[in-house]
Amino acid sequence: MGQFAIVGIGKFGYYLARHLFEKGHEVVAFDINQAEVQRIKDSVSQAVVADGTDREALESLGITEVDAAVVSIGTRMQASILATLHLKELGVKRILAKAVSEEHGRILTKIGADEIVFPERDLAINVASRLDNPNILDYLPFINGYSIMELAPSKEFVGNSLKDLDLINRFGIQVIAVKEIIPESLILIPTGSFKVKDSDALFILGPDEALKKLQARATRL
Repeated sequence: MGQFAIVGIGKFGYYLARHLFEKGHEVVAFDINQAEVQRIKDSVSQAVVADGTDREALESLGITEVDAAVVSIGTRMQASILATLHLKELGVKRILAKAVSEEHGRILTKIGADEIVFPERDLAINVASRLDNPNILDYLPFINGYSIMELAPSKEFVGNSLKDLDLINRFGIQVIAVKEIIPESLILIPTGSFKVKDSDALFILGPDEALKKLQARATRL
């Protein structure tokens, strides 16, 4: 399991730290607010009152040893920028930083953040995608121009094998996994002989335009 540091444990940082810890990871949470540290101390490996903008404090706490650090200082833009800069200079392997605006995100990227997180925007995109097409059970941004979706099979899919559906040639889309409900299991990289059931969930990867075409077809069937 991995080692993670969460710098700033407001709402986003709190739930992130707890979730990672529940999955078995080692999680150290830092915050300048003693009340926040007290609230999370029983839900992480270690909770420390520390100022994320204090480079010496971060270094003394061994933050350079973690696999990744998440800067989640909320709306304090200057503080998040300083914390990100210190983490970069200390040699942290991977830095994710929460941003409150596109401009804030660009600054964080320039000073060393490997990934920028926009919690409200990303959640809104997820919800909008699910409302736009009820067949989509979940949606995950992948890389520019591509996405991974969890799709409930349409009537056209049910009872047919992946080979017969031929999604790769028809839409340029690859089924990378199938989550079976009955029996409960996860099949990674299913073979062409796999027959789709109405209780299955398909994880598909492909270009955004191709996924839109498949969505449109699914709504007509």
